[in-house]
Amino acid sequence: MHNFLAVDAGGTSTRAVLVSPSGTCLGYGESGAGNPVSRGFRGAADAVLRASRKALGGSARPVHSATVAMAGASLAQPPGLLLEHLREFNPAQGITIESDLLAVFYSGSYHDAGHALIAGTGAVAARVEGGRLAAVADGAGWLLGDSGSGFWLGREAVRAVAAALDGRGPGTALTEGVLAQLGLQADPAVGASGRTGTLQQLINAVYGFMPVQLSRFAPRVFDVPADPVARDIMDRAAAALAGTLLAVGGGGPGGPLVFGGSVLTKGAPVAAAVVEEVSLRRPGARPVPVLVHDGVAGAAVLALKRHGIAVDAIVFGRIASSLAALRD
Repeated sequence: MHNFLAVDAGGTSTRAVLVSPSGTCLGYGESGAGNPVSRGFRGAADAVLRASRKALGGSARPVHSATVAMAGASLAQPPGLLLEHLREFNPAQGITIESDLLAVFYSGSYHDAGHALIAGTGAVAARVEGGRLAAVADGAGWLLGDSGSGFWLGREAVRAVAAALDGRGPGTALTEGVLAQLGLQADPAVGASGRTGTLQQLINAVYGFMPVQLSRFAPRVFDVPADPVARDIMDRAAAALAGTLLAVGGGGPGGPLVFGGSVLTKGAPVAAAVVEEVSLRRPGARPVPVLVHDGVAGAAVLALKRHGIAVDAIVFGRIASSLAALRD
């Protein structure tokens, strides 16, 4: 029997699954971050290899093919190091690099047309037609975009705390959570810089991070949903994400809508607000999104579809149930 290796190489972790032609997941493995944009191709290739070995039970037994879903930047320049690593599994039909956006979409649907909105560390929306990406909005990174993402939320949280500490903005319950996460103690004394000790410590600590690492403060926004400042941040994030989705024609007819990424799957207020915002901007639309936590099931769907194997409701359900059993 020909089995397929499918990998979802994400920014936080990498997940691999060995799947049969009938959609039964036979092995599963995880490793660290596998996004070549943030880890570099060597780090990403190593993560993919470790997860794949675990999915195959530690052996290098041959597979029919390997499908790896990665950040879009990888598609324009196939990572040779990754291909070299995966050749140890001797894939008879080669190695295919797919978009991580498609993997997330297919984790929520087996149909070949629809829309996906993903808000994790970054934020991006896609329209899928004929099993391919027809349009993409945002996903431009922290400097040019990623509006409403985990990075964006975290940046707005620390900005709000800084503004509260120097009087530019209202007091906020975010202050306690952010300071605690940084291990900082309140120090109201004004130093030589003219700033309070608390604010100076905050500035020093935050500028010690890489910009994208500000995403670690996003959960603090969800911790205090009744706080007016946190609520405003969530509302603005939802408005930005709705705009991104609408830019690719999402929210109306045209197939299923899939939401992915922790901002949407764990931040229920934001997901609900995105739906509400889309409904307001597109009269008559009331999207009902499917929430998915990662793209590994979709990577398995892609592995089968790209080799001419039909994936219907039964096969899709088998992938989901057998994968869930392996993860338990």
